[in-house]
Amino acid sequence: MSESRKRREALLYHAKPKPGKIAVVPTKKYASQHDLSLAYSPGVAIPCLEIAKDKNNVYKYTSKGNLVAVISNGTAVLGLGNIGPEASKPVMEGKGLLFKIFADIDVFDIEVDTEDVEEFIATVKAIAPTFGGINLEDIKAPEAFEIERRLKEELNIPVMHDDQHGTAIISSAALKNAVEIAGKDIAKVQVVVNGAGAAAISCTRLYLKLGVQRKNVVMCDSKGVIRKDRENLTSQKTEFATHKDINTLEEAMHNADVFIGLSKGNTVTPEMLLSMAKDPIVFALANPDPEIEYDVAINAREDLIMATGRSDHPNQVNNVLGFPFIFRGALDVRATKINEEMKMAAVHALADLAKKAVPEQVNIVYDEVSLSFGRDYIIPKPFDPRLIYEIPPAIAKAAMESGVALEPISDWNKYREELMDRSGTGSKEIRLLHNRAKGNSKTIIFAEADHLDVLKAAQRVHDVKIGKPILLGNKKVILELKEEIGFTADVPIIDPKTEEEKDRRNRFAKVYWQSRQRKGITLLEAQKWMRERNYFAAMMVNEGEADALITGYSRPYPSVVKPILELIEKDRGVTRVAATNLMLTKQGPIFLADTTININPTAKELAKITQLTCGISKMFGMKPNVAMLSFSNFGSSQSESSKKIREAVGYIHRHFPNVVVDGELQADFALNSELLAKEFPFSKLNGKKVNVLIFPNLDAANITYKLMKQLNGSESIGPIILGLSKPVHILQLGASVDEMVNMAAVAVVDAQQREKK
Repeated sequence: MSESRKRREALLYHAKPKPGKIAVVPTKKYASQHDLSLAYSPGVAIPCLEIAKDKNNVYKYTSKGNLVAVISNGTAVLGLGNIGPEASKPVMEGKGLLFKIFADIDVFDIEVDTEDVEEFIATVKAIAPTFGGINLEDIKAPEAFEIERRLKEELNIPVMHDDQHGTAIISSAALKNAVEIAGKDIAKVQVVVNGAGAAAISCTRLYLKLGVQRKNVVMCDSKGVIRKDRENLTSQKTEFATHKDINTLEEAMHNADVFIGLSKGNTVTPEMLLSMAKDPIVFALANPDPEIEYDVAINAREDLIMATGRSDHPNQVNNVLGFPFIFRGALDVRATKINEEMKMAAVHALADLAKKAVPEQVNIVYDEVSLSFGRDYIIPKPFDPRLIYEIPPAIAKAAMESGVALEPISDWNKYREELMDRSGTGSKEIRLLHNRAKGNSKTIIFAEADHLDVLKAAQRVHDVKIGKPILLGNKKVILELKEEIGFTADVPIIDPKTEEEKDRRNRFAKVYWQSRQRKGITLLEAQKWMRERNYFAAMMVNEGEADALITGYSRPYPSVVKPILELIEKDRGVTRVAATNLMLTKQGPIFLADTTININPTAKELAKITQLTCGISKMFGMKPNVAMLSFSNFGSSQSESSKKIREAVGYIHRHFPNVVVDGELQADFALNSELLAKEFPFSKLNGKKVNVLIFPNLDAANITYKLMKQLNGSESIGPIILGLSKPVHILQLGASVDEMVNMAAVAVVDAQQREKK
C-alpha cells in the first residue's frame, strides 16, 4: 500500500462515519418519560443519597466499577515522540477500543495539557472519583516513574503505566518459558538489555523478581554500556549500572544468554548473535523495526529462541496480552492497586497458558497444524479466546491474597462463566477471520470490479493481504476507477467481452457445452454465455485459473445464483445446496440457515442443511450446538411446520448422533439457557450455548437475519454458500464494502480448507 493511500485510509477511518473511535452508549432504557424520570430527575436523587451515605455504593449504582481512564500528556507517543495532548488522542482512543473489545472494559480517554509532574498528578487525583482504574500511557521518562509512584501511593484504585509494566509482564512470561526450553537456570543467565527508558527499566526490575540476578545484567543506552563510573546517570540507570569492564553493545553480547531489545531497529548484527552463548534467547522488541530482523536472526543461529513485537513472526510480545485482562481482574475484585503480586500472577498465568493444549480455534486462526509449547510458541497468541477467562482470575486471586481486594470472589466457576460471556463480540470473529485468511492468501475474482464499491473492497483485500484480487469487468472503467481511488497495485484485469479474451472464452464455452449439451445447451449458446461475467468467472474457478469468486453486488440474488449452480458442481455427498449467514451478536457468533436458497425444505433437506451448517461452523473453529426453530416447543403444536421440524430432529438423532441438536424450539427458549433449563430440563441443549439456528423455511430465516441487521445492529457475514465443490460466494444486492471484504475473507478461508483436503 502506498504511503499516500495509507494516509488517506487512516484519516478516513478516524473521520467517518463520525469522528473518533469510541462513544458513550446508554445501558438503561430511555424510551418513555418514566424511564427518563428514573435516569435523571427526580429518580436519580435516590441513588445519589445512597452514595452520599456510603461512598462504596458508587460501585453499585454507577459505571465506576467498569470504567478506566486512559490518561496521557502525549510526551512519549510510540514512534512519534512528544507530540502533545491533542495529537495523542487518537492513540488513547485506540487504547480504549482495545480495552473494550478484549475485556469489555469501558474507557474515557483523557489528555492532560501539562508536562509538570505536580500538575499532572493533581489533575489525575482530582478526577479519580469518576473511575475504577487509571491506565497511564505515553508519558516520557523519568517523569513517568514519579507520576506512577505517587498516584499508586495516593489513590485507592488500580493505577498502571502500561508502557512500563505491560511489556515487562508479557516479556517476563516469554522469558520464563524461553529459559525453561533452553534448559538454563534463570539465576545464572547473563542478560543484556539494550535500552534504558521506562519500558526497559520496568522490564529489568520484573526480570529480577523472576529470578535473574542483578550482577548478571548489563544495560546499554545510546551511549553504550551503562557503567558505574559513568557520570550524570539518572537514579534508574544507576540502579542497573555494571562494574564490568565493557563499553559497547557488541562487547556486552559476547557469551550472553539473553538479549532484550527495547531500543530502536537494526542495532544488532548477525555477528553479535554468533558471539552469544549456546541456545541464545533474543527478544527484539523495537517497533516497527526490531533490533535485528527475524529472518536474519534465525538464519544466523539455528539454536535461537526469538521473540519480536511483530504479529507476522512467532512469539509476538504484545501488550494486548496483558493490560485488558489485568485491569479486568483488578476491577472485578475492586482492587485498590495493581501490585507486584498481581503483576507476577499475570506473568505466571501467561507462561502457564502457553504450556496447555491449544484450542483448535487458535490453530485454525493462525493456520497451524498444532501449536504446542516450544521454541516457536513460548507465549499465547493475542487471539487466544482463553485469555479472558484464564488471566483475570489469576489477577483477582493475587489481589485477594495480597490484601488489596475489597470485594473478593467466592464462586470461581460463576466468575469464569461471566468472563466468557464478556467475550461475545462480533468484531473479534472478523479479526480472527481476516487473520486466518492472511496466513495463506488466495486469488479471488471480483466479478463486478467496474463498480466503485466492489473495487474499493478489492483494494482493501489487496492492501491488507487477505487475498490476491482478479478484477473482472469493463477494463476502461476499472482503470478510471482505480485512478480515482488511488488503487495503484498491479493486479490482473479481465474483460470477458474483449477480443483478447476470445480464445479463453471459446475454451470455457466448449467445456461448458460438453457438460450441458444433453440439457438443452448448444455450443453457440455456450459461447454467448461466456461473454457474461458470472459464467466466465465461474469457469475460471472451475478450470483452476482462480481460487475463489465473489459476485452479486449489482444484480438480484436469483439471477446470480442460477449460473453458479449450473457451472459449479455440488460437493461430494451433497444433494442440496444451501446458504447460511453468520450473525455477530452481543451473545457471540450465531449461524442462521437457510437464508437465501431453499424456500420450503423437507424434513430430510433440513437435516442436510443442518449438516452443512455444522460443517461451516467447524471451519470457523466453533463447536456447533444446533437449535431447530419453530413457533412451538417440543410437540406443543401438530401443524405441518412443527411436525417437519420434529421429523428433521429425529432424523439427525438417528443418523448423526454426534451432532448436538434439539427442537422444535421457539427462539427465546433456544437463546435463553435459564429459560430452557427451567421449562425443558430434558433438552440436549441444556448447559450448552446455542450457536446454530435452523429455520423451517426461507421466509423465517431471511426475514430474521435482515431484521437483526437493521434493528439490532448485528453485523452479518454472508450469505455463505454451502455444498458447492468450489469456493464461490454470492453477495446480497448492494452489499457494503465491509461486507464484501468479509465475504472475500470467507472465500479465501474456504479455498484454504479445500486445499488441505
